This record gives sequence, structure tokens and C-alpha cells, in this order.
Amino acid sequence: MTGIRFWAGLASVVLVNIVLSGDNALVIAMAARGLPPRQRRWAMIAGGAAAIILRVLFTALAALLLTIPLLEAGGGLVLTGIAAKLLREEEGTQVVDTAGSFLSAVQTITLADVVMSLDNMLAVAGAAQGSLLLLGLGLLLSMPPILIGSDVLARLLNRLPWLVAVGAILLTITGARMVANDPLVAARVPDPLATPFLIGVAVGLTALAFVPAIWRWWRQRRTATRAISHQAPSHD
Repeated sequence: MTGIRFWAGLASVVLVNIVLSGDNALVIAMAARGLPPRQRRWAMIAGGAAAIILRVLFTALAALLLTIPLLEAGGGLVLTGIAAKLLREEEGTQVVDTAGSFLSAVQTITLADVVMSLDNMLAVAGAAQGSLLLLGLGLLLSMPPILIGSDVLARLLNRLPWLVAVGAILLTITGARMVANDPLVAARVPDPLATPFLIGVAVGLTALAFVPAIWRWWRQRRTATRAISHQAPSHD
């Protein structure tokens, strides 16, 4: 590969990965937002590095992986589970400095990043022109701006916690798109029904993520109300 083609290919991989990684930056921010600033940065770096290694491997095997029935649909369901997990963690304010929360954030970042990259594998593989060197370097160089954006988003989520719910909705929509785009699923949905099917899946997955969180919130509020009523002085 000539010098010009190499640098053009590298720039293509970097740009394609950055453009397609908006959802990834969001989930990185949501997973790491509860950690102290220093741990948050290291969780993002560790999770991002692990995801890069797995992404290079998966993108190199993209043609094979995408022939596995329901792989992409399964990834969409996993992403819904991650959205539900992040909502559950949001219920307890968890700015805690523990190895457990750090490892949990790294695991969530790695898993979510790889799952969401199933959607992007072919585009990134095409930009890499079949070169594993271009792929690895491109993914590596595209991570700093993604991580910087994730850090900014994490700070914003800490200031405006209700944005976590918005982020969870965006993740379930991404999951619904993965389910609807799965080759095995898409082949069985007639073209005129494709959009209504996608909307229906998005609504269903959003409910799947939010109903347990809403149920827990309602039970906690009910318990707190009962505790207050028992503590209230009686007037004889």
C-alpha cells in the first residue's frame, strides 16, 4: 500500500469510527459517570482499550460473524439489558470509590462498545481496505476524541441526572435498530411493515428497560411514604 493510500485509508477508518460511535460515547459516559474523576478516566481508558482489541478481532471476522443467525438481534437485546442496568444503578446515587464499581464500569463499557460495533463492523472494515494494521491504528487514533466526548457527557450526566433516562431511551432505540436490521429478522418483515416494526420493537425494548426501574422507584417511594406516615406525631 502506497504512502498516500495508507494515510487516506487511516483517515477514513478514524473518521468512520468517530462518526459511527456517538452511541458508544454515550454508553461509556453513562457507565462511568458514578465513579470519582480519576477512576472515571481510567475506566474509560481500560474499557476503551479492551473494546479496541475485541473490535479489531470482530471486524477482521465481520463477514463470518454477520452470517451467524440472530447475532445482531441478540446484540440489541444485550444493549437493552445494559440500558436497564444503567437505570438501576442510577436509582442508587453511586459515587463510590471501590474496585467493584470500577470493574463493573469497565465490563459495561467493553460489552456495550463491542455490541454496538456489530452495527458498524462492515463500514469500518470497508474503510480499512482489508488491512489489519490500518484497522488497529485507525481504531486506536479514533478513541481519544471519543473518550474526551464521553468524559464531557459524564460530567453533564452528573449535573443533569434525568439525562440518564434519555440516554437509556437512545440505547434501546439503537438496540431496536439492531434487532430490526438483523438479516434473519429483516428477511421475514415485508418492506411496507419495516418502519412500523422498528417503532414497535423500539417501544417494546424501551418498556422492557424502564418498567423494572419504574416499579422499583414506585416501591421505594411507597415505602418512604409509609415510613413518614408512621413517624408523624398523632394528635389526640
